[in-house]
Amino acid sequence: MFRYLVRRVLLLFPLFIGITLITFVVIHLAPGEPVEMQTALSPKVSAKTRERLREFYGLDKPLHVQYATWLGRMAKLDFGRSFAPDGRPVIDKVKERIPVTLSINVIALILEFGLAIPIGVIAATHRDTLLDKGVTIFVFLGFAVPTFWLALVLMYIFGVKLTILPISGLHSLGAANLNGFAWLWDTARHLVLPLGVATFGSLAGLSRYTRSTMLEVIGQDYITTARAKGLPERVVIYRHALRNALLPIITLLGFSLPGLIGGSVIFETIFAIPGMGQLFYMGVMSRDYPLVMGILVIGAFLTLAGNLLADLAYAVADPRIRHGSAP
Repeated sequence: MFRYLVRRVLLLFPLFIGITLITFVVIHLAPGEPVEMQTALSPKVSAKTRERLREFYGLDKPLHVQYATWLGRMAKLDFGRSFAPDGRPVIDKVKERIPVTLSINVIALILEFGLAIPIGVIAATHRDTLLDKGVTIFVFLGFAVPTFWLALVLMYIFGVKLTILPISGLHSLGAANLNGFAWLWDTARHLVLPLGVATFGSLAGLSRYTRSTMLEVIGQDYITTARAKGLPERVVIYRHALRNALLPIITLLGFSLPGLIGGSVIFETIFAIPGMGQLFYMGVMSRDYPLVMGILVIGAFLTLAGNLLADLAYAVADPRIRHGSAP
């Protein structure tokens, strides 16, 4: 087990280099440069001034030299400075936004798995019933409805027509003057629509996936043996079947870690939530390379960490994997 863990950790380094290299090249191949974005609305800016800006940002150097310079800074955990007019360090901008995004996405992740797993189990244990068909319709809706369209519809219904929920930001005007409970209530009302949008699509897919894995496990011989021994159906389902059905779901949980940072671009932009998703969108639109790379590096790290944690969780959930990988 220890040797397996060491091999996986060592493999993360070349994977990280490959991911960052491809990402660095792709964002530089996108049309438009930061200098063009900053000077497009200033017709008096001369070509010489643009060239000086390119030299200031280091964009006049070959791409491989730019990447080597960036990688050297990353080795020191230096994300560089933003190309925005404020010129602030990228890490400072990330620190300001990341608590909001993490809080929202952690809550959404808990809601997704906390609701999807029981829904999938119930649908599997009531196969081909009216309940199962209702879950199937719900899943198809979750897959078919675009996130941005759902967000706009909910904003129109609950924010414009019914005026019972706010449609932008995290707090109302003057929320800083509210006491503790009133402040929490105001924040909770602002989070209802974003959390609903963030949870709906993933909830539908995850519940269907749980149903299919549960159906596969329920058909195994050891489940039939457990029932033949007279064990209560609840014990058979939740102690024996569900534990083995959770193995593929653990993989999905590992892949959900990058979504804690990068999975909120759409709803944070639509609902004007000052988080990492909105910051990433603004960075892409302005071709702020250091900012975009900084956020993508965090996403790449979370992806690799999620894969590693999923593998370790496999070993914890299934003793056969743990003993098989032991030296």
